[in-house]
Order: sequence, then structure tokens, then C-alpha cells
Amino acid sequence: MMQVTGAEFVKSSTEVALCPKANFPEYAFIGRSNVGKSSLINMLANQNGLAKTSSTPGKTQTINHFIINKAWYLVDLPGYGFTKAPINIRKKWENFTRSYFLERINLMYTFVLLDSRHTPQKIDLDFMEWLGEQGIAFVMVFTKTDKLSSGELIKNLQKYQQEMLKVWEELPPIIRTSSEQKLGGEEILKIINDTNKLFKPEVQAKYFKPKLIKPE
Repeated sequence: MMQVTGAEFVKSSTEVALCPKANFPEYAFIGRSNVGKSSLINMLANQNGLAKTSSTPGKTQTINHFIINKAWYLVDLPGYGFTKAPINIRKKWENFTRSYFLERINLMYTFVLLDSRHTPQKIDLDFMEWLGEQGIAFVMVFTKTDKLSSGELIKNLQKYQQEMLKVWEELPPIIRTSSEQKLGGEEILKIINDTNKLFKPEVQAKYFKPKLIKPE
């Protein structure tokens, strides 16, 4: 089990070219606005104030790099689906975020955060399909699982799996989390710990290769 003994902010970037040198394995965290991303990152890092939490959606507006244990990067990306931001700002976020996924050669896994309280959202399904089309490895991370009963949770997860299997031949890893109850962090860190061993500088890493069912 990986122990997080150090977590430090490195820098914020508005362009991929301005990100830190790709000399460590890297793991991105992204999801719809207000999905609980900052709280989850703080739970993983054992630091309440590492990622800034806010009740206002759209707080994260840059690519934020944190160095963990001086061995790997945790990347906090802007949330998608925040409709109150001006369209030119939303377009800017979308452009540099997509560029990040396509150009960042040390990206090992993307953790896609999904609010477990809701049934499948088209914006989430479309984003994961886009990742699959690009061959980008990702994990489905369900947040706020403490906010609903076990029966409701199972029902919502089953709905997600049903919707995904309409397009996917196989599903990526699925992790259930609760930042308040400190659940799911060990599973995330285990994936990171195992994948770190496979990291080779200057090599694009795609360990889980999603397979899309081609539409007829």
C-alpha cells in the first residue's frame, strides 16, 4: 500500500507547453463541475488545503500540477459542464484540456470523477467515449457514495454500466469513493503505485486500452 508522505503544489498552467517537464509519471483528475474533485484530491494527499475547494462550480481554471512523494504528478484539471462561464472562457478551458490529453506524453491514467447520486449524464458518457477514441487509459471514480443508500448506489452504478456497454466492449476499472468517509483512496493509490513501476520517461503510456463498438 502506497503511503503519501509528501504533497506539494508545483505550478498552474494555461498551456500544455507550460506544464512541468514530463520526467515523472502523471495522473489526471477530471469531472463535471462540483463533482467533489478537490475534496478527493485532498483526501488522497492527506492535506485538507492542497486543492482549493469551493461551493462555486468552475473554481479550477488551469492545469494544476502537484508532486506527490517526489515521485509522481497529480494533476487537477478544470471541470467540464460549467454553463455559467462565458462561452469564450469555456472554449479556452476545453481547448487546453483536450490538448493536455493529446500531448502530455507522461500521462499514465485519467481518473474520471462521476457523481454517484445521479444517473448517467450524457456529458460524462460523451467525455469517456472521447477518451476511448483517443486510446487514453482511464478509471471511473464514483464520488459522494456516502450521500445515498447502498441500494440507490448499486442501482445508479448498474445504470452506468448498462449505458456504457451500449458503446463499449469492456469497461474500465470502477472505484467507489467518499471523501468524508475516506473511502476509495487506497484503491486509487494502488492503481497509481502499480502503474508507476511501468513508467518509462518519454514514452506514451496506454495500459488500459478501451475498445469501442463501432456503430453500424
